[in-house]
Amino acid sequence: MLIAAVLISLKTGYVYIGWGDMFNVLTGRASGSEAEILTGVRLPRVITAILSGAALALSGAILQSIMQNPLADSGIIGINSGAGLAVLLLIIWGGTANIFMVLVAAFIGGLGTALMVAALSYSRRYGVTPMRLVLNGVAAGAGISALMIVLSLMISSESYQFAANFIAGTVWGSTWQHVIMAAAGLSLILPVIITRMRVLDILSLGTLNIISLGVNIKKERLLLLICATGLSAVSVSVSGGIAFAGLIAPHLARKLVGRAHRFVLPLSALTGGLLVLAADTAGRTLFFPSALPAGVMVAIIGAPYFIYILMKSENR
Repeated sequence: MLIAAVLISLKTGYVYIGWGDMFNVLTGRASGSEAEILTGVRLPRVITAILSGAALALSGAILQSIMQNPLADSGIIGINSGAGLAVLLLIIWGGTANIFMVLVAAFIGGLGTALMVAALSYSRRYGVTPMRLVLNGVAAGAGISALMIVLSLMISSESYQFAANFIAGTVWGSTWQHVIMAAAGLSLILPVIITRMRVLDILSLGTLNIISLGVNIKKERLLLLICATGLSAVSVSVSGGIAFAGLIAPHLARKLVGRAHRFVLPLSALTGGLLVLAADTAGRTLFFPSALPAGVMVAIIGAPYFIYILMKSENR
């Protein structure tokens, strides 16, 4: 499905490119305007969408395990909003010419928000409860989003357009620089996650089982929370605030392969990449010549799914 989505997305656009011409360009047997459109515009956008969706899905899978909460997601608990606020402040103070600074700002803002929400959700008697985490995360995200709207009124019209697209979540205008940055961020974090797959399996169990298996809960949760925030920051820095992708993809993966993270994480990454790529392709084709940001298209699917999971959790 992901391969099919890539081919359809590469072929779809304002300029028509036939299947034969596309194959010739991708195999290096053609050049010209079609090659420039495919390799310079559409291919970076496709790869950025896949990497962004994969990072969000991996972040969501990790958060759901370490917090033992099926509703946990970088967007729902406010990490995306915090990362977006930090990037918007960077725009106001220094612009966005340096994409590395955008990534650093997104990481700092996301991690700060995650720690704040976790601290507000903690009680000595019950620890971090799932419902309190979701409520505080939604409240923090709403407050930060409102502040972002206010701050966006303080910038120039050009910067405002960038900020509006960034808040909505879009991969429009992605370049090979975005691809390199996203791939570099993922390559730094993935080795840590791979070495923690068994720990993730244990952390998804009950607290008493975790202690009996000799896992340092606080240390491992903090390390994996930093990894999840880093993954979210990678996604936010190249595609803005795309919510619900990190919620949907891990749930679909678990339905297909069970709960073992050596299977859940790779499939979550593929599913997340497929979801964001399909949303981006649908957003720019269904409403042509206008276009909806990928974040809006994902939210159209994700919001009802979130309500469904919330109702199931409440029933339990």
